[in-house]
Amino acid sequence: MNIALFPGSFDPFHNGHLEVVERASRLFDEVIVASLRNPQKAEPLFPIEERELMVSESLAHVPNVRVVAMSSLVVDLAREVGASVIVKGLRAVSDFESELQMAQMNRQLSGIETLFLPTGSQYAYIASRLIREVARYGGDVSALVPEPVNRRLKEVAR
Repeated sequence: MNIALFPGSFDPFHNGHLEVVERASRLFDEVIVASLRNPQKAEPLFPIEERELMVSESLAHVPNVRVVAMSSLVVDLAREVGASVIVKGLRAVSDFESELQMAQMNRQLSGIETLFLPTGSQYAYIASRLIREVARYGGDVSALVPEPVNRRLKEVAR
C-alpha cells in the first residue's frame, strides 16, 4: 500500500489544504492528514483536537483519507503509519525555501522523501494566518474554507 503523510498545523484548515489533499488522494492509496502543534507559531486559534475534528469533517467526502493529531516529529509519525512519502503544498516560491530545508532534514533523519504539490492558482494567496485575522474581525471567509471550518470560525468571532 502506498501511503502519504500530509502534515500541517491547519489552524485553520482551508481550501488550499483541501485541494492538496484531494489531489494527493488520487496519487496514493491512503493519505494521512496530521494536524500538529507547531511550537514556532503563535498560540493557535483552535486546540489540536478541534482542528483534527474540523479537518475530518472537511474531508469526509474523500474515502482514502485518515486524519490524526500529532505531537511528535513528522518523520516519527511517517514511520509509525508506514508512509512512503511526505506531501507538502506550496503556494509560492517563498514557501519553497523553508519547505526544502525541512524536506532535506526529514530525508536525512528517515530516508523518507517529500513530494511538493503546488496549489492551484485560485488558492495561492490563502494562508491560515490571514484567515484567522479576517475571521477575528468578523470578515467573511466562507469562500476560503470548508463549511465545517467556517461554522467554527463564526463561533470564535462572536
